[in-house]
Amino acid sequence: MPAIFRSLEEDYWHLCEAVQVWDVSCQRQVEITGPDSQKLVQLMTPRDMSQAKYGQCFYAPLCDEGGGMINDPIIIKHSDEYWWISIADTDVILWAKGLATGFELDVKVTEPDIWPLAIQGPKAEDLLVRIFSDEIKKIRFFYSKKMHYAGKELLIARSGWSKQGGFEIYVNAPELGAKLWDELFSKGEKMGVRAGCPNLIERIESGLLSFGGDMDYNTSPFECGLDQYVSLEADIKSLSIPALRKRPVKTRLMGIVIDQQVKMKDLRLYSGDREIGLITTNTWSPKYRRHLAFAKCDVNYISKKQNYYVISTNGKVPATITELPFNFESLGLYSYNSK
Repeated sequence: MPAIFRSLEEDYWHLCEAVQVWDVSCQRQVEITGPDSQKLVQLMTPRDMSQAKYGQCFYAPLCDEGGGMINDPIIIKHSDEYWWISIADTDVILWAKGLATGFELDVKVTEPDIWPLAIQGPKAEDLLVRIFSDEIKKIRFFYSKKMHYAGKELLIARSGWSKQGGFEIYVNAPELGAKLWDELFSKGEKMGVRAGCPNLIERIESGLLSFGGDMDYNTSPFECGLDQYVSLEADIKSLSIPALRKRPVKTRLMGIVIDQQVKMKDLRLYSGDREIGLITTNTWSPKYRRHLAFAKCDVNYISKKQNYYVISTNGKVPATITELPFNFESLGLYSYNSK
């Protein structure tokens, strides 16, 4: 999947101001069907899924028996016996099959022929209205709805890996995807529609995490700030809950703000003469005119009273740590536009 089309910054401003079509067909679905499908889904995540409604989308950590992260997908409930786990990367299907076999569950775990197409940006809704009518406006955030297109039924969700607003269309036939792609660009020409992809600047500003970079198999959901998606007190049968109740939190993923653009000599955060964090991703924000980063920080050294710094090619540069997602207003930062 592409990482840049024109330039990182030009793509960023366009995403924030217009509408983009992302071919994210490499992102697969794990389909779970059968009488025990909800049991399997619940085993895989520490988030309570018992109150999930039909068509609802859930952001949920998947965790192993030790409380380590396996992935952080979107889970969609189609019915009590029909679920999708929508993953962006890493292998989940073999783990799901292993759990189904080990726990002797009456389920079928497959990878359906689904190719997601993301429509992202502030003009995304207006563009889809031109194709699917005003019915698009009825889709609530993190819910999905089946819509008709070219004589077939497509699932469309108000979701996506940006915070600029948008939708994900779960295309179920290659020829349908090609037709829809062409129509999106035809109907969106006067709106300035472009092909795009997830943007590093936007995802860091928005506090969106990436598995394999900001978190991995050794990270618990508490260590990457996903506390609200863990139902420790719920009466659920989740593989990871017993471990998560006991597992100590040693690091915490924090936001880093630096007042100038820097070229880092190493990807570490320091306090005094001690290394206290590892930077997982970083970028210059043209909107807030600050260098932003995420860092896995030792919880024993997270305090506003401490002085932090990174080492750039020009020496030590002061840094501020903050909770994620960034609250730019509380940090006294206000946005600039692209003009």
